[in-house]
Amino acid sequence: MANTLYLDCFSGLSGDMFTAACLDLGLPLPQLELGLAKLGLHGEFHLHSEKAERCGIAGTRFLVHEAHSHSHTHNHSPHSHDHSHAHGRSYRNIEQLLLKSSLDNSIKARSLAIFRRIGEAEAHIHGKMLDEIHFHEVGGIDSIVDIVSACLCLQALDITKVLASPLVDGTGTLTCAHGIFPIPAPATLAILSGIPIRQIDVPHELITPTGAAILAEFAASFAPLYNFQTNKIGYGLGTRDIPGRPNVLRALLGRESATTDGLESDVVVQMETNLDDCSGEILGHLSEKLLQAGALDVAYLPLTMKKNRPGVQLQVIAPESEQTVLAALIFAESSAFGLRVQKIQRLKLQRELVQAKTPWGPVTVKIGRQAGTILQVSPEFESCRLVATASGQPLQAIYDAAKVAASF
Repeated sequence: MANTLYLDCFSGLSGDMFTAACLDLGLPLPQLELGLAKLGLHGEFHLHSEKAERCGIAGTRFLVHEAHSHSHTHNHSPHSHDHSHAHGRSYRNIEQLLLKSSLDNSIKARSLAIFRRIGEAEAHIHGKMLDEIHFHEVGGIDSIVDIVSACLCLQALDITKVLASPLVDGTGTLTCAHGIFPIPAPATLAILSGIPIRQIDVPHELITPTGAAILAEFAASFAPLYNFQTNKIGYGLGTRDIPGRPNVLRALLGRESATTDGLESDVVVQMETNLDDCSGEILGHLSEKLLQAGALDVAYLPLTMKKNRPGVQLQVIAPESEQTVLAALIFAESSAFGLRVQKIQRLKLQRELVQAKTPWGPVTVKIGRQAGTILQVSPEFESCRLVATASGQPLQAIYDAAKVAASF
């Protein structure tokens, strides 16, 4: 049965804490090990999980040991993340490693998307092209395992939607490959661009670049719980004990409440403004920026304004938590002087991601149901593109085959 995962990031998030929380939800470590074996890095690492406590909260720790140093404990969790080591593995090295692996295409696509977010953030910070980027903080075996593990966990627990709480990070400084920087780390801040974040009085890093990329890729919103039915709770533990604050990621596995007619419901904001003096190029650029910053939908409607001027009405649908960021973006990137904002209720089909078996490999397909009846079948473009590239088949053929396979 499809599940929704809510990440309560009251003490931040790192890659190992995410996997630890999923293990605490009941995912067996041997099942994760079988998935990671498909990376083809045989003998280069081994995994370990253990039960422990943080400020009296019992949960699970997840550790990665690299083969060259059995005493090495993977410490990418908040408050002990060392940014000073330099593995030097490039984005293209990691891309080739994943593409050549025997991982499922959906896991490859999701893992690559996370690494691309990190690579693009690093490229922006250093003023380089993506192909020139050599990872420092996230180029090691441990980070590769973290990211692939996160994708395997979502698949194994049948999670089709991820939600997250509002994000917090600590204060102070950290030492990275390029010197001493304030918290949040440069890569973390760049990856979370457009996502609301606040700092709290904790003198440690709470969100690592890997954790930030997992959140940016998977989380559909960053808001308090709303109409959520919790079936199981897992606790992923970080490395350090922080006085007065459990170093814990709380993961809630369940589903969003459906309406009585079999539809899901939530509350979002609708933001509107009328524009008659912006070029098409500016409007196109604004649309891309708004979607990147967390808007759920952006539309331009034609209308006639004062003095018979043709214009457009900008309509933005977004989570309430993104309202301030998106409003600032609209004022900065357009000629708008004001916005009309209202809360509205959305009714949605119950959504589920499935793996459709085509003659050329599995494709991720989004299914929309009402009261158990399938009403919509939509293959995911990136998954179709990956299979089309690997098989040499036309993209449309992959799309059509996936849609037919998922309809049964």
